[in-house]
This record gives sequence, C-alpha cells and structure tokens, in this order.
Amino acid sequence: MSWPGLIDYYRERLPVRDLAAVTLHEGNTPLVEVPRLAARLGVEARVYVKYEGLNPTCSFKDRGMTMAITMAVAEGASAVICASTGNTSASAAAYAARAGLACFVIIPDGNIALGKLSQAVMHGAKVLAIQGNFDDAYRMVMGVAERRRVTVVNSINPYRLQGQKTASFEICDTLGRAPDYHVLPVGNAGNITAYWMGYTEYFESGVTASKPRMMGFQAAGAAPIVLGHVVENPETIATAIRIGNPVSWKKAEAARDESGGIIDMVTDAEIMEAYKLLAASEGVFAEPASAASIAGLKKLTDAGRIETGSTVVCTLTGHGLKDPNNAIKSCPEPVRVPAELDRVLAVMGI
Repeated sequence: MSWPGLIDYYRERLPVRDLAAVTLHEGNTPLVEVPRLAARLGVEARVYVKYEGLNPTCSFKDRGMTMAITMAVAEGASAVICASTGNTSASAAAYAARAGLACFVIIPDGNIALGKLSQAVMHGAKVLAIQGNFDDAYRMVMGVAERRRVTVVNSINPYRLQGQKTASFEICDTLGRAPDYHVLPVGNAGNITAYWMGYTEYFESGVTASKPRMMGFQAAGAAPIVLGHVVENPETIATAIRIGNPVSWKKAEAARDESGGIIDMVTDAEIMEAYKLLAASEGVFAEPASAASIAGLKKLTDAGRIETGSTVVCTLTGHGLKDPNNAIKSCPEPVRVPAELDRVLAVMGI
C-alpha cells in the first residue's frame, strides 16, 4: 500500500477529525544508520540520521505545513502568510498552491539561500524582502495578520507542531523503541518542542517504554537560548537557524529540562566540517543547518556525554541542494587534465 501522507497515517493522533488532508505525501522519511560517520566522530554508539530532506519540498517543514494548510482550508482561509529564512517559505508556498490558497512570504533581504527562495517563487508565492533580520520579518507578518484576514503559518500556528511531532513517531516505529539521545539543530525551536511532544505522547500511551534526552544545538552566532538573551543581529552560515528570538523559546527549554538534555552551541567552522564529513562519509547531503546536529554530536562525544552502546538519532532538517552556494564554496575546483589516458591515470593515482 502506498504511503498516504502523515495525516492519514497518524490521523488518530492528530487534531484533524475527519477533515480531508492537504497533502503532498510528506513523511515516511528514511532513518539511515551511519556507522562510518560514527567511527569518524569517535562515537561508540549506534548513530542514525532522520533525513528530512527527502520530504516533498526537501525539508522537515512539510510535516507541520500539511497540518497548518489542512486546518486553514477547514477554517475557510483564502490566504496564508509566513516569515522565513527559507524552508518555511518553500513549504508554505507549495502547500498553499496544492490547496488553491494565496501565499505571502516575508523574508530578510539577502539572508535566504537561493535554493529555498526559488522554490517559493516557483510555487507562486508573493515574496517581499525587507531590510532587517528574521525577527523583523516575523514582526511584519504578525502586523499584517492583525489588520488583514490571513492565516499565519509560522511556528506560532499550533497545528505546525502537531504535524512535526510525527517524525518522532516514525523514529520509534522504525527502531521499535525510543532512542537514548536525540540531537538536533535549534533555530526557531519548534522542532525540539515537537519531537519531545511526540516522544512524550508515545511514552504516555504505552507505545514506548522510555524517552530520549533532547540535545539541541544553536549556531554560535545565533544562540539566544544558550546565551539567555535575544540576539539582535544573529549571524551564521547556517541560514535556516539564523534566528535571534525563537518563537518556541520557552517550550524548547521545557523539552530540554524535562528530558534531562541540553541546548548548546557550535561554531560555523564546526558546522561546515560536519557538513562535509556527513556527505563524504555516508553519501547523505544535508544543508548546513542540518549539520549543526552532527557538529553537536561530535561536541557531546568529545565531552564524554554519549554513553557507550546507546542509540542516537540526529535530525537532518533539509536537503543539501537547498543551499547550493555554500556547497559550491566548500568544494575544491575539478582537477583539469588533458584527454590523455596516461595523464588521467597519473592524476587518479591508481
């Protein structure tokens, strides 16, 4: 039987009643074991990556957006709006197009990966670039919503987290248990909140016998939760988590504290090292923000925070092709050689 999309598959655990789902058959993304990466990082544990880049618009945002747009249609909306550093805009535009709704996107000018921006435009969204950061864009969205009849589909939308929690269901269904540690990037902090919601729900209903420690990582230049204050001008190469005042800040802290986990930070250099290592060692290409989870796992391992023999899951939030510019910048130029076999073999060194 073909995968119906996460709403129909997990309908009894979602607040959708008998509503028809607006779906692009999101969810059911692979949980890939990565032993070579684990060995390179020195992790004496079974490590898996939840590859959310294989959702329809190539990021985890589709999980929440199928819920948000389904409920917007049910409530009679004709238009949706979001602020975005990239992935939300692509997902909102695609699902709005699927539902026949108008979509408006407000982005920080010059601070969005072109792969993501092109998606929003191709799906028919009206994109406005403002002079400012994500938090300024979000303020504009909320202002529009106060004065016009549009549905906000940012993380403040309660249905987004309901959809995103299904990723934890899939992990438990695949493993037959909850992992011991779940490591993930933290930007607007909806993901750590949603995963913890899902793990808690499965535990309380008796599906699993344990819950993981939630180990979140922000970029050092955009780490308000770690620093304990709003970052007015966040800066990081990982554009998807370049957020200085997360919407789900308090919920993320609750997930951290209730699970016995942490929220820490990693540098851009650590993110880029992990970004390249993941792709080269396991053939899994994820955007820089995703690599914050891998960089975080290395930091935890170096500090002796991962128990030997445990099971670890790292969330990869988006596909590497979302941010082609950084991929190109980090790659060496091809070796140029004449079309002569001996010369080719000499350069190959085999």
